[in-house]
Amino acid sequence: MRKKRFFGGIALLVLSAAGGGLATASPEPEHEHEHDVMVPAEPTMIDFVDPATVDGLGTRNLGGDEGENAGRYVHIAYPQLPHAPHLNVALRGEAERVLHGFREATRFDAPRPRPELNMDWQLTAASGEIFGVRLRTGQSLGNGWSNSTRTLWYDRKTGQATGSTGLLAGPSAVRDLTRLVRSQLAKRGTPTTAHELTGDQLDSMAFNNGGDLVVEFDDCQVGPCSLGRLAVAVPARQVEPLLSPIGRAAQHAVRTAAEQTSATVPKTVPTPSPEAASNQAGSVDCAETRCVALTFNDGPGPATPRLLDTLLKERARATFFTIGINAAARPDLVRRMSAEGHLVANHTWAHRDLSQLPTSKIADSLGRTQDTITATIGERPTLMRAPYGAVNEDVTDVAGEMGLAIVGWDVDAGDGRVDDAKTITDRVIRRARAGSIVLMHNVNKTIVDAVPGIVKRLRGKGYTLVTVPELYGTAGMQAGRLYRPGSESTPERPQT
Repeated sequence: MRKKRFFGGIALLVLSAAGGGLATASPEPEHEHEHDVMVPAEPTMIDFVDPATVDGLGTRNLGGDEGENAGRYVHIAYPQLPHAPHLNVALRGEAERVLHGFREATRFDAPRPRPELNMDWQLTAASGEIFGVRLRTGQSLGNGWSNSTRTLWYDRKTGQATGSTGLLAGPSAVRDLTRLVRSQLAKRGTPTTAHELTGDQLDSMAFNNGGDLVVEFDDCQVGPCSLGRLAVAVPARQVEPLLSPIGRAAQHAVRTAAEQTSATVPKTVPTPSPEAASNQAGSVDCAETRCVALTFNDGPGPATPRLLDTLLKERARATFFTIGINAAARPDLVRRMSAEGHLVANHTWAHRDLSQLPTSKIADSLGRTQDTITATIGERPTLMRAPYGAVNEDVTDVAGEMGLAIVGWDVDAGDGRVDDAKTITDRVIRRARAGSIVLMHNVNKTIVDAVPGIVKRLRGKGYTLVTVPELYGTAGMQAGRLYRPGSESTPERPQT
């Protein structure tokens, strides 16, 4: 019964992504139960820009002081765009606003079920004239999952950053668009509060590849929560007279990108990829040697290049559990990890608590990340780490079906909560034992400062640093099993 539900969910996901690829996809189904998954109408599909095509793009994170040992689960990711200072300030401001609101809303919540906040992003446009960034926020306060979106735009010629209404030529154009959207909502045949719609609610707008303006609404914003994602597409001929210069540039950028993509995308046939392994695997026998595995979650991030420099200098290897959206943005760093003897593994697409998701969404989050990593390094990961260490039977079932062993840890460096390299180093050295797996995060500079001391002192105690599979030698690691040093390698419930 469980496997039937898993594969049925995958079928729905395939339908919802029709017409999209690895980097260009329609909006995802975003609700917690398979029967809530909505297949959006074709006009509301948005093709997102592959972030790897934007030179100089980086990723940033917030919420690092909350996680495995806190009362809340928080993961906020947003991009940093090259030569777009005002947009970068606006993106960080939006991330901080969302985080502050979540903290205020959960100050007095009981720890079970844990509240969760997650923000990820997509590029709705990227050209010499314009950037568009769609921020998607989901949160659970114990009464179900709700989603909201906000899309910000940036005119690279003027240096102006704006919200979505900046696509329109002033207040009168906002009023005209509001009337058009009300009319479309009223024609849908589903119950909405379209008559109450105001221009303030037009905070997430982008163009589809035909130039129509797609207007997205937050869950429960203009209709019953059961509607799921609600969006309308205003035809290009109706919206063009209402556009500002930024709006016209954005529409042109999306249309041009669509034309170029349709003309240049080659037809490819998937080929089998070998299992990912360190290119130095087999050089150490951990049955005869005292081994420790250093692992890093969440990257690639801004601290990753210096971390890789440090590991190369120290001739130390590690296992990197990468987030799919970050790997897609920085494939150069993922390739470097693999080339320099490290092991690249799966940490899901956007760091959601998998134990709270249906099997279809677990499979989607892991599968998209598998595809991204495999396409980048030519090898298929065989390890995954669940965000927050949250594992249940559904997670182990899906991981097993996808050929992924689940990796826990027994030493938490605490680098997300402590901003002091010496404290982090002392903590790791005090707790490490032969066979230990050390949890760290490669998205902050403090851990990079701590790594030289960690490597030196571990070696001084007679430890050899290896990748995770080498700890288990010839016995290997089995898909669908949770490996946590010092405990049975069997499925465990999430930490509470």
